[in-house]
Amino acid sequence: MSEFTELLKSRRSANKFKPDVAIGREELDELFSLAKFAPSAFNLQHAHYLAVTDSELKKQVHEAAFRQYKVLTSSAAIVVLGDLEAYRNVGPINEGLLSLGVIDRREFDDTVSSVHAMYESRGEAFKRDEAIRNASLSAMLFMMIAKDKGWDTCPMIGFDPDRLIQALGIPERFVPALLITLGKEDTSSQRPRGYRKPNGEFVTYNRF
Repeated sequence: MSEFTELLKSRRSANKFKPDVAIGREELDELFSLAKFAPSAFNLQHAHYLAVTDSELKKQVHEAAFRQYKVLTSSAAIVVLGDLEAYRNVGPINEGLLSLGVIDRREFDDTVSSVHAMYESRGEAFKRDEAIRNASLSAMLFMMIAKDKGWDTCPMIGFDPDRLIQALGIPERFVPALLITLGKEDTSSQRPRGYRKPNGEFVTYNRF
């Protein structure tokens, strides 16, 4: 079994954390510096992470998450946001390639105009879908990175987004995609892994 396969199988959603385990900004920064390699549409990097380690703010996240205890005991409550306006960054993101001569001015201009046209013509629902889709790709990679560094995580959708936005002052351009609690898992009452479908139940080849 490869190291990656072992990592993949060892990552589980932690529903109980050891309390009072701190994680510093430097260690969180190390995780985020690797998460930036997640794929995203047109390399727009829609994901934005809001890491809550302050105990008082974490209490507010706890309230917004319907008082789920794992939020309070986590080392960090991380809100994964999707940027509804990520497409506006297509120019700055590609300027480096332009200055290095990897792409020419015509390709740069075509890329900028086509990305703007796609996102603006498809409307707000598409922008929201793209924000959540790409933030979710990044979030999965982040959880694998965290596990590789010895941290356990749990992705959560059980929260009131409006309360979260208000409590943390999240700007309008961002939509909460999910919440990730991070810490050291308390495995004293860990349940067996839940049922996983065999390929025949979730894989279809060619067409239905």
